[in-house]
Amino acid sequence: MENILKKYQQKFKKVREEMDHWEDLQSRLLSQFSNASSVIGRIEVIGNKRNYGGLKGVDGIEDAVLQKQMESLETILLSLKKTMLDFHSIVLSLEKMVRDSRQLVGRGSHVLSTKQLQQRVGIKPSLSDCLDGLAILQEMHSSEYRLKSSVVSALLSIALKPSSKDLGALRQLLFDQPNIPRDEGMYAVIGINSAA
Repeated sequence: MENILKKYQQKFKKVREEMDHWEDLQSRLLSQFSNASSVIGRIEVIGNKRNYGGLKGVDGIEDAVLQKQMESLETILLSLKKTMLDFHSIVLSLEKMVRDSRQLVGRGSHVLSTKQLQQRVGIKPSLSDCLDGLAILQEMHSSEYRLKSSVVSALLSIALKPSSKDLGALRQLLFDQPNIPRDEGMYAVIGINSAA
Protein backbone atom coordinates (compact mmCIF):
# COMPACT_ATOMS: atom_id res chain seq x y z
CA MET A 1 0.00 0.00 0.00
CA GLU A 2 2.86 2.38 0.84
CA ASN A 3 4.39 1.73 -2.59
CA ILE A 4 1.10 2.60 -4.31
CA LEU A 5 0.82 5.83 -2.32
CA LYS A 6 4.30 6.86 -3.47
CA LYS A 7 3.34 6.24 -7.08
CA TYR A 8 0.19 8.33 -6.58
CA GLN A 9 2.24 11.14 -5.08
CA GLN A 10 4.35 11.21 -8.24
CA LYS A 11 1.24 11.28 -10.41
CA PHE A 12 -0.32 14.13 -8.45
CA LYS A 13 2.90 16.11 -8.65
CA LYS A 14 2.64 15.78 -12.43
CA VAL A 15 -1.04 16.87 -12.26
CA ARG A 16 -0.01 20.04 -10.40
CA GLU A 17 2.63 20.77 -13.05
CA GLU A 18 0.04 20.33 -15.79
CA MET A 19 -2.36 22.67 -13.98
CA ASP A 20 0.36 25.32 -13.66
CA HIS A 21 1.00 24.97 -17.39
CA TRP A 22 -2.78 25.25 -18.02
CA GLU A 23 -2.83 28.55 -16.12
CA ASP A 24 0.07 29.90 -18.21
CA LEU A 25 -1.69 28.82 -21.40
CA GLN A 26 -4.89 30.53 -20.25
CA SER A 27 -3.05 33.86 -19.93
CA ARG A 28 -1.47 33.36 -23.33
CA LEU A 29 -4.81 32.47 -24.93
CA LEU A 30 -6.53 35.58 -23.56
CA SER A 31 -3.70 37.77 -24.85
CA GLN A 32 -3.71 36.12 -28.29
CA PHE A 33 -7.49 36.34 -28.52
CA SER A 34 -7.40 40.06 -27.63
CA ASN A 35 -4.72 40.68 -30.24
CA ALA A 36 -6.67 38.80 -32.92
CA SER A 37 -9.85 40.68 -31.98
CA SER A 38 -8.03 44.01 -32.33
CA VAL A 39 -6.70 43.12 -35.77
CA ILE A 40 -10.09 41.85 -36.95
CA GLY A 41 -11.67 45.07 -35.68
CA ARG A 42 -9.08 47.12 -37.59
CA ILE A 43 -9.78 45.19 -40.80
CA GLU A 44 -13.35 46.48 -40.67
CA VAL A 45 -12.06 50.07 -40.36
CA ILE A 46 -9.37 49.59 -43.03
CA GLY A 47 -12.00 48.49 -45.53
CA ASN A 48 -13.68 51.91 -45.38
CA LYS A 49 -11.93 54.28 -47.82
CA ARG A 50 -13.22 57.33 -45.97
CA ASN A 51 -10.84 56.53 -43.11
CA TYR A 52 -7.75 57.25 -45.19
CA GLY A 53 -8.21 61.02 -45.38
CA GLY A 54 -5.28 62.62 -47.21
CA LEU A 55 -3.66 59.22 -47.83
CA LYS A 56 -6.36 58.31 -50.35
CA GLY A 57 -4.15 59.72 -53.09
CA VAL A 58 -1.31 57.27 -52.40
CA ASP A 59 -1.51 54.42 -54.90
CA GLY A 60 -2.19 51.02 -53.34
CA ILE A 61 -2.26 52.27 -49.74
CA GLU A 62 -5.49 50.43 -48.88
CA ASP A 63 -4.16 47.14 -50.22
CA ALA A 64 -0.78 47.55 -48.51
CA VAL A 65 -2.34 48.33 -45.12
CA LEU A 66 -4.84 45.49 -45.47
CA GLN A 67 -2.08 43.07 -46.48
CA LYS A 68 -0.02 43.98 -43.39
CA GLN A 69 -3.02 43.46 -41.10
CA MET A 70 -3.83 40.10 -42.71
CA GLU A 71 -0.23 38.96 -42.21
CA SER A 72 -0.46 40.01 -38.56
CA LEU A 73 -3.74 38.16 -38.14
CA GLU A 74 -2.32 35.02 -39.75
CA THR A 75 0.62 35.04 -37.31
CA ILE A 76 -1.69 35.46 -34.32
CA LEU A 77 -4.04 32.72 -35.54
CA LEU A 78 -1.11 30.32 -35.93
CA SER A 79 -0.09 31.11 -32.35
CA LEU A 80 -3.67 30.52 -31.20
CA LYS A 81 -3.67 27.15 -32.93
CA LYS A 82 -0.42 26.20 -31.17
CA THR A 83 -1.87 27.26 -27.80
CA MET A 84 -4.96 25.12 -28.41
CA LEU A 85 -2.72 22.15 -29.25
CA ASP A 86 -0.92 22.71 -25.94
CA PHE A 87 -4.27 22.72 -24.10
CA HIS A 88 -5.23 19.50 -25.87
CA SER A 89 -1.91 17.93 -24.88
CA ILE A 90 -2.70 18.61 -21.21
CA VAL A 91 -6.17 17.08 -21.59
CA LEU A 92 -4.63 13.95 -23.11
CA SER A 93 -2.03 13.82 -20.34
CA LEU A 94 -4.75 14.02 -17.67
CA GLU A 95 -6.75 11.28 -19.41
CA LYS A 96 -3.68 9.06 -19.38
CA MET A 97 -3.09 9.78 -15.69
CA VAL A 98 -6.67 8.78 -14.87
CA ARG A 99 -6.28 5.51 -16.81
CA ASP A 100 -2.89 4.75 -15.30
CA SER A 101 -4.12 5.55 -11.78
CA ARG A 102 -7.05 3.18 -12.13
CA GLN A 103 -4.80 0.46 -13.47
CA LEU A 104 -2.34 1.00 -10.64
CA VAL A 105 -4.85 -0.16 -8.01
CA GLY A 106 -6.34 -2.96 -10.05
CA ARG A 107 -3.55 -5.10 -11.45
CA GLY A 108 -1.09 -7.77 -10.41
CA SER A 109 -0.22 -8.00 -6.74
CA HIS A 110 -1.56 -4.46 -6.23
CA VAL A 111 -5.26 -5.34 -6.58
CA LEU A 112 -6.88 -3.40 -3.77
CA SER A 113 -10.19 -4.23 -2.18
CA THR A 114 -12.98 -1.69 -1.89
CA LYS A 115 -12.22 -1.40 1.80
CA GLN A 116 -8.55 -0.59 1.09
CA LEU A 117 -9.54 1.99 -1.53
CA GLN A 118 -11.85 3.74 0.94
CA GLN A 119 -9.48 3.55 3.92
CA ARG A 120 -8.50 6.92 5.37
CA VAL A 121 -5.54 7.85 7.49
CA GLY A 122 -6.48 10.85 9.61
CA ILE A 123 -7.85 13.70 7.52
CA LYS A 124 -6.18 12.56 4.31
CA PRO A 125 -8.46 11.46 1.48
CA SER A 126 -8.84 7.81 0.60
CA LEU A 127 -7.43 6.40 -2.65
CA SER A 128 -11.00 6.17 -3.88
CA ASP A 129 -11.47 9.92 -3.20
CA CYS A 130 -8.25 10.63 -5.07
CA LEU A 131 -9.26 8.55 -8.08
CA ASP A 132 -12.66 10.26 -8.19
CA GLY A 133 -11.08 13.69 -7.75
CA LEU A 134 -8.60 13.05 -10.54
CA ALA A 135 -11.41 11.89 -12.86
CA ILE A 136 -13.43 15.03 -12.04
CA LEU A 137 -10.39 17.21 -12.66
CA GLN A 138 -9.79 15.55 -16.01
CA GLU A 139 -13.44 16.01 -17.03
CA MET A 140 -13.39 19.68 -16.00
CA HIS A 141 -10.32 20.34 -18.13
CA SER A 142 -11.72 18.37 -21.04
CA SER A 143 -14.97 20.39 -20.93
CA GLU A 144 -13.13 23.68 -20.68
CA TYR A 145 -10.91 22.70 -23.60
CA ARG A 146 -13.99 21.98 -25.75
CA LEU A 147 -15.44 25.39 -24.86
CA LYS A 148 -12.17 27.16 -25.68
CA SER A 149 -11.97 25.28 -29.01
CA SER A 150 -15.50 26.37 -29.91
CA VAL A 151 -14.73 30.01 -29.15
CA VAL A 152 -11.49 29.95 -31.16
CA SER A 153 -13.28 28.25 -34.09
CA ALA A 154 -15.97 30.91 -33.97
CA LEU A 155 -13.26 33.60 -34.02
CA LEU A 156 -11.83 32.08 -37.20
CA SER A 157 -15.22 32.23 -38.93
CA ILE A 158 -15.76 35.83 -37.76
CA ALA A 159 -12.34 36.76 -39.15
CA LEU A 160 -13.75 36.16 -42.64
CA LYS A 161 -16.81 38.38 -42.03
CA PRO A 162 -15.91 40.80 -39.25
CA SER A 163 -18.67 41.88 -36.90
CA SER A 164 -17.72 43.93 -33.86
CA LYS A 165 -20.87 42.79 -32.04
CA ASP A 166 -20.07 39.07 -32.54
CA LEU A 167 -16.41 39.69 -31.75
CA GLY A 168 -17.31 41.40 -28.49
CA ALA A 169 -19.65 38.57 -27.49
CA LEU A 170 -16.99 35.93 -28.17
CA ARG A 171 -14.38 37.88 -26.27
CA GLN A 172 -16.74 38.22 -23.31
CA LEU A 173 -17.50 34.49 -23.41
CA LEU A 174 -13.82 33.57 -23.38
CA PHE A 175 -13.06 35.95 -20.51
CA ASP A 176 -16.18 34.99 -18.50
CA GLN A 177 -16.07 31.25 -19.12
CA PRO A 178 -15.59 29.03 -16.11
CA ASN A 179 -11.81 29.04 -16.19
CA ILE A 180 -10.56 26.43 -13.77
CA PRO A 181 -8.74 28.01 -10.85
CA ARG A 182 -5.42 26.42 -9.98
CA ASP A 183 -6.58 24.58 -6.86
CA GLU A 184 -10.07 23.72 -8.14
CA GLY A 185 -10.59 19.98 -8.18
CA MET A 186 -7.41 19.27 -6.24
CA TYR A 187 -9.34 19.03 -2.95
CA ALA A 188 -9.40 15.25 -3.23
CA VAL A 189 -5.72 14.85 -3.93
CA ILE A 190 -4.13 17.38 -1.59
CA GLY A 191 -3.92 14.97 1.34
CA ILE A 192 -1.85 12.43 -0.53
CA ASN A 193 0.19 15.07 -2.31
CA SER A 194 1.07 16.89 0.90
CA ALA A 195 2.73 13.73 2.20
CA ALA A 196 5.30 14.00 -0.59
